[in-house]
Amino acid sequence: MRILVAEDEPKLAALLRRGLQEEGYAVDVVSDGLAAAVRASATEYDAVVLDVMLPELDGFQVCRRMREAGVWSPVLMLTARDGVEDRVTGLDTGADDYLTKPFSFAELLARLRALARRGPVEQAPVLEVGDLRLDPSTHVVWRGETEIALSAKEFALLQTLMRRAGQVVSRFDLLEHAWGYDYDNRSNVMDVYIRYLRVKIDRPFGVRSIETVRGSGYRLLRDGGLPS
Repeated sequence: MRILVAEDEPKLAALLRRGLQEEGYAVDVVSDGLAAAVRASATEYDAVVLDVMLPELDGFQVCRRMREAGVWSPVLMLTARDGVEDRVTGLDTGADDYLTKPFSFAELLARLRALARRGPVEQAPVLEVGDLRLDPSTHVVWRGETEIALSAKEFALLQTLMRRAGQVVSRFDLLEHAWGYDYDNRSNVMDVYIRYLRVKIDRPFGVRSIETVRGSGYRLLRDGGLPS
């Protein structure tokens, strides 16, 4: 999943970036409201973590601008103020959830998972492509009835491919969703992780589900895999 974090406290922003990346999310961080509004309009995010007290534009203004622009990425508001009036204002401007500082990182993760399942458009709680299934909320993958253990990056890549099954997904898109903007797209890390995925989700089951489309990227077959 790809997350935008808008937080002007450097220490908290760094903690959120590191914690979310360790959970396998691609994370972009901005420190003011204007940058948050621009980035949210330019990039498709699975969720936005939005501090209320931001410079340039506050979180309420950012959320209002997003909704007016037709950007419906789920928004989780963060604030040091826990008054009912603030919560109502946030929800009325289009926020989906509200978390008061200080908060538990585990609770933030649970709320993000819930928001991402709802998404800007209705999504199935469990993704299914043929006999391949992936549960975004629990990070569990199955081929048939067999559970498959994946690393955070492998899971992020497979989730992106499954959400666009049958379509060619460019290497850049896969890098962006699993590693974020800062990653060097000239690296061969994508080939390495695609190979890891094939070893885990295909080879033990005698199928071939991930195609290499030369010069374009990769495609997960709509039927979830052909006999190899």
